Amino acid sequence: MTQLNALNYIDGQWQSAVGGGVATSRNPADGSVIGSLAAGGLADARAAIASARHAFDTSLWPHDARLRQNVLLQWAERLERRHELAALLTQENGKVMAQSRGEMAAAISEIRYYAGLARHMPGHFTEVEPGAYSATLREAAGVAGLIIPWNAPVVLLIRSLAPALAAGCSVVVKPAHQTAQITAQVLRELAAVETLPRGVVNLVLETGSEAAQELVASEDVDVLSFTGSNGTGQRIMAAAAPTMKKLSLELGGKSCCLVFPDADIGASAQRIAAAATVISGQQCTAARRVLVHASRYDEMKQALKHALSSIVVAPGDTPGAGMGPLIDAQALEQVAGAAERAFDICDEVVLQGGRPGGRLADGHFLTPTLVAHQDSSAFFVQDEIFGPFVVLERFEDEKDAVARANHTVFGLSASVWTLDGDRGMRVARALRNGTVWINDHNRLFAEAETGGYRRSGVGRLHGYEGLNDFLETKHIYRSVGLV
Repeated sequence: MTQLNALNYIDGQWQSAVGGGVATSRNPADGSVIGSLAAGGLADARAAIASARHAFDTSLWPHDARLRQNVLLQWAERLERRHELAALLTQENGKVMAQSRGEMAAAISEIRYYAGLARHMPGHFTEVEPGAYSATLREAAGVAGLIIPWNAPVVLLIRSLAPALAAGCSVVVKPAHQTAQITAQVLRELAAVETLPRGVVNLVLETGSEAAQELVASEDVDVLSFTGSNGTGQRIMAAAAPTMKKLSLELGGKSCCLVFPDADIGASAQRIAAAATVISGQQCTAARRVLVHASRYDEMKQALKHALSSIVVAPGDTPGAGMGPLIDAQALEQVAGAAERAFDICDEVVLQGGRPGGRLADGHFLTPTLVAHQDSSAFFVQDEIFGPFVVLERFEDEKDAVARANHTVFGLSASVWTLDGDRGMRVARALRNGTVWINDHNRLFAEAETGGYRRSGVGRLHGYEGLNDFLETKHIYRSVGLV
């Protein structure tokens, strides 16, 4: 694949960063250079915000639902023809090809879902008093700033961008620099739709945080959508407080899998291992804690150890690869360091992961780790370790399982593994999580809202509720009297 050059897109023009800054994009599997990106900052962000503000205030975009639907549908069609984008996603992010193809397909499906909703945002009309009428309308909130992470850069971009555009917002996208190339290519297909008004979509690239901070603080940004860590989410809430802008925050998670005595241990272990190592464990809903009934604990320990150790760790484009590298050297150091600290204090190291050598030595690879521990207060049980690190715990009954699973500041997702349908629903209802899967994990759909309880976030993404963060409700009253 030839080297790429990701540029900013501001006011309908692809352009270099103000000041001419340039950074390098690298393949996390071997450190090779795959392209360059504009290294923007504050000036670029301000120009992009001004462009989005002007487009929102002067164009028909917020008022023409049919135009918005047609633009979204054409974007989806153009992306569907770019089959090579899955390979670029693997090359830049490191995930295995099957996951990249699945991400592209899910993203295109989500664009089409919100294209359908673009023309269905009804209000209501009521006679509140004799001859007096109240109408409520849903209308676009204004300029939306979207800060997008690197772990699923296409689908996480589109799950915010598609509803923002469907609602009638103009947008400024600020992606992670690690995945600037795939983001720019996806947005090139949107920018190429001739009927998209100038300035409605803007892209600012940076390696630091000046542009992101400006999106958070600017009076001209009405909505801020962010996916990332809890700590950064807290700083965003504080920095956004003076402007009182709408916030959509999907933050961290520490997803539990609750395995009951009647579960198929062999099959469950295989699926949980896959859920724990999706995107090399770099997904907020990845399986991180496995809680097993005491009667099946030893069996699950051996089955899960075997399943995790059987995963083929290799570059994502390698046939048969089950897990690729972590995103960069910093991520590798953080996850490996947390694992080393856990090895010293956990009850048992069941499977000790580490850095592979040989042909993988130049990449940011880390093999899976499984530790067993009963004290749910331990840092490695409570903290989100963003990599292939799994904790195994034992429980005695349903109440114990739910209490252990709910012992966390997070509440993003969990799964229940049982053949008893009543138990599955009963436990799912008791868990304090925004999403609970039964006999599955990491199943996400454009049609179904997702989001977190407690410190896992604010608002919901996907589904019809995904529009709400990008809409305002307006009440219009008029008294006309009676005949």
